[in-house]
Amino acid sequence: MLISFWVNHIYPNFVAYTIMMELANLYQRALDFDFLSVEEGMYLFEQAPLADLMHIADELRKKQVPHGKVTWQIDRNVNTTNVCIANCKFCNFYRIPGHAEAYITEMPVYRKKIEETLKYGGDQLLLQGGHHPNLGLDFYTTTFRQLKQEYPTIKLHALGPPEVAHIAKLEKMSHHDVLKALKESGLDSLPGAGAEILVDRVRRLISKGKCGADEWLAIMHEAHKLNITTSATMMFGHVETLEERFIHLVRIREVQAMKPTDANGFLAFIPWTFQDVDTLLTKIRGVHNLTTPDEYLRMIAISRIMLPNVKNIQASWLTVGKETAQLCLHGGANDFGSIMIEENVVSAAGAPHRFTYKTIQEAIKEAGFEPQLRNQQYGWREIPDTIVEQTIDY
Repeated sequence: MLISFWVNHIYPNFVAYTIMMELANLYQRALDFDFLSVEEGMYLFEQAPLADLMHIADELRKKQVPHGKVTWQIDRNVNTTNVCIANCKFCNFYRIPGHAEAYITEMPVYRKKIEETLKYGGDQLLLQGGHHPNLGLDFYTTTFRQLKQEYPTIKLHALGPPEVAHIAKLEKMSHHDVLKALKESGLDSLPGAGAEILVDRVRRLISKGKCGADEWLAIMHEAHKLNITTSATMMFGHVETLEERFIHLVRIREVQAMKPTDANGFLAFIPWTFQDVDTLLTKIRGVHNLTTPDEYLRMIAISRIMLPNVKNIQASWLTVGKETAQLCLHGGANDFGSIMIEENVVSAAGAPHRFTYKTIQEAIKEAGFEPQLRNQQYGWREIPDTIVEQTIDY
């Protein structure tokens, strides 16, 4: 009788009390900007009510970004080439060398796209491509110099650690020397592309041809030492475990902690969900993106909590849609990213969402915030008087 009473009444209350006390301790440590461990982060993710996580993350956002505005950007994703030998299992965009649809973007195309970008109010090109086996450092430095010579006000947010690693391998150069040459030729900032999950077990399964996790992080650390501002990303919802997501977050935080004091380092973190339409990961391995809005909101809140040394957390409206992204603004996110005048890679795997400069501001206002146009360094911009609204085919 006593055993039955313990099992049915005392023990459940004891367990609930223990969880409540542990959560209260972790909540306070998060609010104190402590570095939580992988295990502690997972405990919060699995045990904390979503409302609590969003509240803690929102309080941290108010401290780290006290102006309270939601920033956004106008830029264009232009692909230097679609030729790639990395063979990522989640990418529908790349073409193998010699393919009939393979291309390398030439200057007349850049000029046309930049003129359109300026017309639509943009100030930046996000330049990314693939691991082209024949495009070395000279190709990129020559391209960057010419773009800067013809359009000195355009910022180049270009390449990413996997491409830097690929160039360094082709040229038999150090990461430092490649990054230094790219910066001198016009590189303004380095995207967090190709992070996926920073655990090599996962990378071998989904992107075996890219650099490993250690090299990705080493390149970012080298960029920070050269005072090149970077961002960090995480693509989740495929073959990774929950623990591997948290290892990823801790590794980002550790590299950020090593940056020079006068460097921005990782100025933003963007978690986004795997897009599975027609990808090899789905066709061959049967992997589908089963991420729910609730889970994405948890990841946004956890990102703010686990990365107290990264100031800006961006909601990926491109992959989760307007409504979920709006909720993220109440759960730790302070940035809505770019309207992306052009985006070809993620869209090729099924991301259908689109914004114009007007509709992104309307979405931010609907969520209860004031929109603020920014540049890549998170400096505020005024919307150009001559801006033209882009026509989008939905």
